[in-house]
Amino acid sequence: MTTHVSTPAHSAALATPPPPRWAVWAAHAVPLIALPSTLWRLAMTVGVPVGYSEEVLRTDYDLPGIGYLILPLISLVQEGAALLTLGLVRDWGLVAPRRLPFIGGRPVRAGAAVTVALFGALVMTAVTFSQLMIWDTVDQGNLTGTDRAVMGWLYAPLLLWGPLLALVTLSYAFRRRQQR
Repeated sequence: MTTHVSTPAHSAALATPPPPRWAVWAAHAVPLIALPSTLWRLAMTVGVPVGYSEEVLRTDYDLPGIGYLILPLISLVQEGAALLTLGLVRDWGLVAPRRLPFIGGRPVRAGAAVTVALFGALVMTAVTFSQLMIWDTVDQGNLTGTDRAVMGWLYAPLLLWGPLLALVTLSYAFRRRQQR
């Protein structure tokens, strides 16, 4: 049996009020709304027909070629960034996990977490809504009909990422402020 040693960082985490249920649901929704576009990109990478011609896959996505590395890497980064939202409703958003070099076991600075998360929310909102505004010109002629509609429906959930992240971040900031 192991005994738990209370540290100042652990005490700070215990003093922070728990997140509201809606914030937990919203934080868990972010990785899920990123998943459809990730799966579409990975399907394209492994050769599932998504509607692009062989020429477009070769010239625009470098498949076969470096696209086999870049597209999965984009997918991993996207899902990894989405999963970071969970830190705003979990203990590891209050105290860095011990396994992390240099910062492990230390309290997470609320201001730094809030700044980075709000910046991420702003960027995601700007990127996704700018893409929505130019959707009529995206892949014009390369992807048509049902294939284009499927791609649109798989990428559409990303429009929620920025606003959900902003709401979860504001909840985190409010909880951390109550901690003081």
